[in-house]
Amino acid sequence: MTARRALLPVTAGVTVAVAIWLGVTALANYPADDPDRPVVAATRPSLLDTAAPGTSPSTPAAPAASAAATGAPSSASPGVRSSGPRWQPRAGLTWQWQLSGKLDLSVQADVYDLDAFTTTAEQVATLHRAGRRVICYVNAGAYEEFRPDRRRYPAEVLGRGLTGWSGERWVDIRRWDLLEPVLTERFRMCRDKGFDAVEPDNVDAYANDSGFPLSAADQLAFNRRIAKLAHDTGLAVGLKNDVEQAAELAPVMDFAVNEECVKYRECSELAVFIAAGKPVFHAEYELPASTFCPVAKPLGFSSIGKEFALGAHRVSCP
Repeated sequence: MTARRALLPVTAGVTVAVAIWLGVTALANYPADDPDRPVVAATRPSLLDTAAPGTSPSTPAAPAASAAATGAPSSASPGVRSSGPRWQPRAGLTWQWQLSGKLDLSVQADVYDLDAFTTTAEQVATLHRAGRRVICYVNAGAYEEFRPDRRRYPAEVLGRGLTGWSGERWVDIRRWDLLEPVLTERFRMCRDKGFDAVEPDNVDAYANDSGFPLSAADQLAFNRRIAKLAHDTGLAVGLKNDVEQAAELAPVMDFAVNEECVKYRECSELAVFIAAGKPVFHAEYELPASTFCPVAKPLGFSSIGKEFALGAHRVSCP
């Protein structure tokens, strides 16, 4: 599958059986001594829980109780992400995705997905005061020549250009030793701006002409490291596209972000997230709402229509 992300350079539900099955599937891909090997719980928290797996559900955070239903942040200080349990989004939340143009903060959506570099802490704080959660877009699997930290990428990790995306190149995801410091700084920037979660883009290099002999196993290892890094930073994390590996990665991801699964007839691959009570934030570019909504809504997806530029324009399902 090719990458289907539309960032332009900017100058300025659930059965325990399913959950256990997914966890066991994931464990089969880890050596017994792998520090990233996930822990499979015998039960899963209620869909209304905001505490992430592995944190105490008894943590005192009165605002978090209402946050589960509204998507509002649990922090008592507006715009500053809580130092308590990280956000665990639930299926069914509405969303807005804007990566270019003048940011419109008036869209009625539970969740906003915005660019890591061009979004300010003040804008995140404004959204928090309005009861929104905010996801931080970060290009994890590709280099962008227009980013301020571009010089931190060693030449040896830069691969072929992304088709259709001038100034972007795939990176060698096997070189975690070189990529981890860059991504750590980016994730910390997201956290420090007050973001609740991160959307790592281009995490399906193995299925593209990257210039490196990448395998599906290489991609799984990289994506799991991304998930662990985000969680260690205190952020929720989503799986971007990579639907072929959704069943294996759903146990370590908190949500999914997908482009055009209706168009490409691959939405069923993401049902594992909904089965685990995790949202699928889905966008279509070319299909009208009258076509994609009847397919996506019965699956429980949070679906919108967007233009390729990913500006403020948004069409929601009725």
